[in-house]
Amino acid sequence: MLKNAAMAFGIVFVLIGILGFVPGITSNGMLLGIFHVDTLHNIIHLASGIAALALMSSTTNAKLYFQIFGVVYALVTIIGFVQYNETLLLGFLATNPADDFLHLVIAIAALYLGYGTREAAVA
Repeated sequence: MLKNAAMAFGIVFVLIGILGFVPGITSNGMLLGIFHVDTLHNIIHLASGIAALALMSSTTNAKLYFQIFGVVYALVTIIGFVQYNETLLLGFLATNPADDFLHLVIAIAALYLGYGTREAAVA
């Protein structure tokens, strides 16, 4: 399950990272007209996806990916809510409230996969 989840996360993040650079899908810095993105944000999506795909080779690696990824996205979520309605997270990453809520959902899913599953012990 964890390897498949890492593959799914990887594919989605790589696609989102690519779509962030596509005119028409992203206009005026808004992906799909909802999520605020910029070049750095797109690169982070690509890096997150590539990391997931690189670590999906074993259950242990996939679990580690979700543990690290979940903590990082939880921190990004907390900072995003603290800086609510500011356009730059920590002064350099384009975000908006829609991003903050999406980051929350991603963090919850990743933390569950990283810490709430026992698959690595069984594998």
